[in-house]
Amino acid sequence: MTYEPMPMFWLAFTLLAYLFSRWLYRRTGRYVLSPLILVPALLLALAVPLHTAYAEYSRDTRWLMQVLGPVTVAFAVPIWQQRRLLVRHWPALLLGMLAGSAASVATSFGLARALALDSSVTLSLAPRSITTPFAMPLAQDLGGVPELTAVFVMFTGVFGAMLGGVLLKWLPLRSALARGALFGVGAHGAGVSRAREVGGEEGSVAGLVMVLTGLLNLFAAPLLASVL
Repeated sequence: MTYEPMPMFWLAFTLLAYLFSRWLYRRTGRYVLSPLILVPALLLALAVPLHTAYAEYSRDTRWLMQVLGPVTVAFAVPIWQQRRLLVRHWPALLLGMLAGSAASVATSFGLARALALDSSVTLSLAPRSITTPFAMPLAQDLGGVPELTAVFVMFTGVFGAMLGGVLLKWLPLRSALARGALFGVGAHGAGVSRAREVGGEEGSVAGLVMVLTGLLNLFAAPLLASVL
């Protein structure tokens, strides 16, 4: 028997789970308790026994997706704030973004081929390394499933942020520019959050690189679509 939750139940539960996990993460400092990991786990733990379909959850929380539009526009703010940094280091930043984007697309297609995924899943996987407001429309333009892309983006961000912390201990990245770019290119929003824990300048660089990498991929989308 399927239980029908009250209207807007999932919206309220998502917001409460986020506030709880944010408080818990600040108290403990354990990344596994961060909202990016704990909130999806709590949602899954409740949705499975309630037999809740994704369409039902999406209906209750649709406004959360609608705010991605204003969020995308707000991405112009860090670009303006870091304009001097951008002008001073644009060759290194551009090279890093091109290399990171190429590696992401190549590994996505390599993984899809190794797992024998169908074309729609493969095209949904391709934009996994850019932030959600850019990745979802890009996936739709390529012929993928935007909602599936959002899941891939989340997993990539969480794993990238965790791996980035480990890499900082092993790689000789002494400048804030290099450390921030590592997180911004490889782990988008989750990486920015992690970079801010490393340092203020690292967080600023990661935010800037995240936005510019998303824009770069959007501009390259027609070329990528023609290749595919």
